[in-house]
Amino acid sequence: MYIPPKFALSEADTRAALARGGFAHLVTHAADGMLVTALPLLYDPNSHSLIGHVARANPHWRAAGAASVAIFAGPHAYISPSFYATKSETGKVVPTWNYEVVHAHGRLVVHDDVEWLRAFVTRLTGHHEAGRPDPWAVTDAPARYIDKQLRAIVGLEVTIEAVEGKAKLSQNRSDDDRAGVVAGLRAEGSGREATVADQMERLQ
Repeated sequence: MYIPPKFALSEADTRAALARGGFAHLVTHAADGMLVTALPLLYDPNSHSLIGHVARANPHWRAAGAASVAIFAGPHAYISPSFYATKSETGKVVPTWNYEVVHAHGRLVVHDDVEWLRAFVTRLTGHHEAGRPDPWAVTDAPARYIDKQLRAIVGLEVTIEAVEGKAKLSQNRSDDDRAGVVAGLRAEGSGREATVADQMERLQ
């Protein structure tokens, strides 16, 4: 990934992004071409790997051992030239896009074992249900039903060999331009634009 020094995430911020867990696109260079699967992946700091699962019918798991990259796309937003103070000063501005992204490179490991999968989905569910007033647990469902579901999936793990993070959040603009971008994004809504504005303020 092309990362100008101004936009490079620190190692600590990159690992924090992995630890938050989330949705990724897993890209694997298989013998017959590129495989791409969108799926939730959970970071395991003990093994420095990402773990997830796919449907048994998905051919992605058959590419065990192949080079892979998990792409986590963070918050992103279109940046209008109208946000910049520079627009009224010189007019020398163009549109751009602000975003965060993390790429984790490694090898694909397959886990076709029911008990491994049971432990994993229990952990994955616990991660995403934490903090809910009435968290759901795997054991809330009938045991036979869960057993059937586990036989229909295959576990995946990407053993991380390299990880890189990028946060392009107007670090190359003046303080006035950055303040204009934050104000402009906040005026546009409370969704992803506000999240990008939050990240920009965090970097200041």
